[in-house]
Amino acid sequence: MFRLHADETLFASVAAGLNAEHGHIEHRRFPDGESYVRILAECAGRDVIILCGLDHPDAKLMSLVFAAASMSELGAGRLTLIAPYLPYLRQDQAFQRGESVSARHFGALVARYFDAIVTVDPHLHRIHDLASVCPITCRVVPAAPAIAAWIKARVTRPIIVGPDAESAQWVEAVAGLAGAPFVIGEKVRRGDRDVTVSLTDSDAVAGHTPVVIDDIISTGRTMAAVVELLAATDGPPPVCVGVHALFDDTTLALLQRAGAAGVVTCNTITHPSNAIDLTDSIIAGVVAARRSQTP
Repeated sequence: MFRLHADETLFASVAAGLNAEHGHIEHRRFPDGESYVRILAECAGRDVIILCGLDHPDAKLMSLVFAAASMSELGAGRLTLIAPYLPYLRQDQAFQRGESVSARHFGALVARYFDAIVTVDPHLHRIHDLASVCPITCRVVPAAPAIAAWIKARVTRPIIVGPDAESAQWVEAVAGLAGAPFVIGEKVRRGDRDVTVSLTDSDAVAGHTPVVIDDIISTGRTMAAVVELLAATDGPPPVCVGVHALFDDTTLALLQRAGAAGVVTCNTITHPSNAIDLTDSIIAGVVAARRSQTP
């Protein structure tokens, strides 16, 4: 098992859970910015797993492609990619003529170099399932059970709040597992950083601690808009939970200023807010992917 652009602690834990030998990828950049990749382990005839962090993917994707291609040239058997966060999925259709549908093109690229992929809650909106754009063995690891367990252990009388219709699939799953009510907001986006949100049933939060959930938190504008609405009520301040912490430098402060009592995320992308560990779920996903490929 190899690590590339990924958290060392997560790598060690997953490798231990799979009883996998550690391989090493030498990766550096030439002075002109191009990636140098060298595989420093024997791959011939062996099943190979790469754990790769793919947040900020433009800077990381080519080294992943070079590593996978080199492993195949060295005679590797099945190649499995663990990408806890999977990028390029938000552009899932062309809204204007000539737009690149990155979800489809990225999926085809992954399928060219790997036999299987394991990921956590990919951002699928108009795409029915990951395999429809990435035609290899796909195992999607749900974060909902771990998030629900965290909420049950730490939040009194929670109500799960989703900022918009896209969050509904995660909100409903977490609410069901946590045994909590939920409410979904309505979002109007005028630009990447210009968002307004309304709650269709704001009275439902009375007597509960709101837990605002979304799969991706990037600029935090959408979640902050919901937090401001909830913080203006007489109830407890809301807690924010995200699966993937694609935070920029201002996101955490923005959510805190909006009135969030706390901000926690899963450990799919390394960030100080990581409080929900998905290691065991990722290991189970890899085991399932390998089992499905066994003749």
